[in-house]
Amino acid sequence: MYRQNMKTFILCGGFGTRLDYEGKLKAKPMIKIGSKPILIYIIENFVFQGFNEFVFCLGHKSETITNYFLKEKKNYVKVLNKNKDNLKFQFKNKKFNFIGNLVYTGSNTGTGGRIKIAYKSLKLNEDIMMTYGDGLSNVNIKNLIKFHYKNKSSVTLTAVKPKHRYGIIKLKKNKIDKFDNKNKSIDVFINGGFFVIDKLAINKIKNNNSYWEEEPLSYYLKKKELFAFKHKGFWKSLDTMKDKNDFDNLIKKNKKPWIVKRN
Repeated sequence: MYRQNMKTFILCGGFGTRLDYEGKLKAKPMIKIGSKPILIYIIENFVFQGFNEFVFCLGHKSETITNYFLKEKKNYVKVLNKNKDNLKFQFKNKKFNFIGNLVYTGSNTGTGGRIKIAYKSLKLNEDIMMTYGDGLSNVNIKNLIKFHYKNKSSVTLTAVKPKHRYGIIKLKKNKIDKFDNKNKSIDVFINGGFFVIDKLAINKIKNNNSYWEEEPLSYYLKKKELFAFKHKGFWKSLDTMKDKNDFDNLIKKNKKPWIVKRN
């Protein structure tokens, strides 16, 4: 089974506590890398691969996302409904065309709670994709979805190998045998976001305080219905000012390794 029209939930409610003053002034996905918010790069990658409906699960400083689309970019936006808690719009310019749903999910809600609130608000009964509003990757979304259904998975996450932030040391007892400050790759996979989620898995989110990464994933891990789609390409999250500077430096060099080719 392969679905081209799956909705993508983007978690946009986190606090950018390690991003200095910017994290206090705006929603984390609205922090700019180069000249535009990281959220726009995330949207672009899905749209370029043929997926063009999004559910923005809003929280901290939600108004900065709402104002971006409805005021700053109002010439490209057509409001499709005026529901205050679930506002639907179409964004269209020369570069891309997509449908967005702005759903306020609370300021201190857990990641699982955000998904559940938005899912219920839209009265959905379908499988979805989900990712975090602070990570960029050139993951192949179509291959991810095909992998999910081929394995009859309940939940599939994208597994990535991040670069370590520090130099690596190798020890022999208490003595340092090797110090490597250049090779910062670590040979472990982590949760890189970019999920495909079966509709029944939404029911495993108990309440608004639930974290998606805890009870729901633990449940499917025990049932052996949690699968990992290994991605060996680019992946990076925006967590600290160093991450922001790294992204900005890539853009200054005209390098955007997270960009995928338009289908």
